[in-house]
Amino acid sequence: MARASSAFPKWQLILLGALAGLSMAIYAAYSNLESGPGFPLDDAWIHLTYARNLAQHGEWAFIAGQPSSAATSLVWVLLLAPGAWLGLAPTLWAWLLGWLALWAVGALGAITFAQLAPQQARSAPWLGALLVVEYHLVWSALSGMETVLFAALCLAAMHLALRPVPHALAAGALAGLAMLVRPEGLTLLAPLTIALVVRRSKPGAWLQLAAGFALFLVPYLWFNYNLSGTWWPSTLYAKQAEYAALLEQPLWLRWTAQAAAPLTGVGLLALPGFAAFIIDTAKRREWLRLAWVAWALGFLLMFALRLPVVYQYGRYAMPVLPVYLMLSAAGAAQALAGLASPAWRRRLATWLASAALVALAFYALGARAYQRDVTFIETQMVAAANWLAHNTPPDARVAAHDIGALGYFAPRLLVDLAGLVSPEVVPFIRDEARLAAYLDSTRVEYLVVFPNWYEQLPAGQQLLYQAPAYADEAGLGPLSVYRWHGAP
Repeated sequence: MARASSAFPKWQLILLGALAGLSMAIYAAYSNLESGPGFPLDDAWIHLTYARNLAQHGEWAFIAGQPSSAATSLVWVLLLAPGAWLGLAPTLWAWLLGWLALWAVGALGAITFAQLAPQQARSAPWLGALLVVEYHLVWSALSGMETVLFAALCLAAMHLALRPVPHALAAGALAGLAMLVRPEGLTLLAPLTIALVVRRSKPGAWLQLAAGFALFLVPYLWFNYNLSGTWWPSTLYAKQAEYAALLEQPLWLRWTAQAAAPLTGVGLLALPGFAAFIIDTAKRREWLRLAWVAWALGFLLMFALRLPVVYQYGRYAMPVLPVYLMLSAAGAAQALAGLASPAWRRRLATWLASAALVALAFYALGARAYQRDVTFIETQMVAAANWLAHNTPPDARVAAHDIGALGYFAPRLLVDLAGLVSPEVVPFIRDEARLAAYLDSTRVEYLVVFPNWYEQLPAGQQLLYQAPAYADEAGLGPLSVYRWHGAP
């Protein structure tokens, strides 16, 4: 650790933060040319709505006066709330948090690499720089979501696990905190537990690990259960129900699709280093390091088994990316240490230069993708929400599938067709006949959907508003507002 610290002094840390800010600023400025400030995900507005209601009304609710657990990340809402309380622009505050998280990913990635490959510790800052310009992570840092924060906590957990003497209480608390950022943070307990096994820790360390985790687990479960009657956020159940049809695909295909996200861009060139890391650590029987390989592969398998969606560049798999890249870099460093031939060293230098060029190329492509995604949300969800805000009464009953911008810009009595804040629809979430009957029974007045997402619900409804046409790869059609036929 002393060598890791000396290889990464404070001035390099400051430069890394500046680079993280610059990489985000370029994306934001490029996006602003077309659509102005915004987010590439409608889900960002869900968390911002919860944060605003918490700051202004002191309640955990998407719809004021109706407590619910539709915000997946409890910690992210708490971090967003000060910005709402101060009245800051939502994009500004969320981007500030994203910048700090991306900076943390770069710094923790560098420090972790120095732990994994102390003989190449001087290269650690370059690995940190790679992380803060990697397009998946820059996109996520500007998405208004908790993805990069969760990735930083995964790297922090690996850092703690690799220490010669693990801090068991801190490790348990870190896993608990990660769970409050994303429920899948629970998985970090596995490699942290293996760290105690490998270090042959005393029983007191096991108790500390359990106590640190329980410190967050017990209040978290109690919080969710009191809000919605379930132990986990309602989003966990709604998302799985909505995409259950994807589970009919072969498991190997679902897992491969999840693995494609970390391999897109520089991740593909990192694959030989990852393989070298596995082979070398297996030969040395370094089970703790192999535990992080197993964690990364198991994390992808978990989503393949329960929620095999790969939209938005595989954002559920993105937290694996920094861990994967650091393990791959360590594998490449191990291979470098065994190379005596100048020819092989030249080949390795060529490979490293190619990786840098690929990272920059995908960074440029990512800027266009981010601009396109923000424009889609702004011209569809935000535009429709603004229309509803100006053309419907505050007590109107609205049914919608994408509720984020609607909840933030046009708070109404809402029926959530995706089941996040209306968990009662989850049992029939894809049954349009039952959905229609439910909308009638709840006296819905307006329906807000993409016309090609539902086959039956929009049929025969009076079209009141249609968002500006914008090219969308999924072929959803412009977001539309209908007068529901059963409305009084």
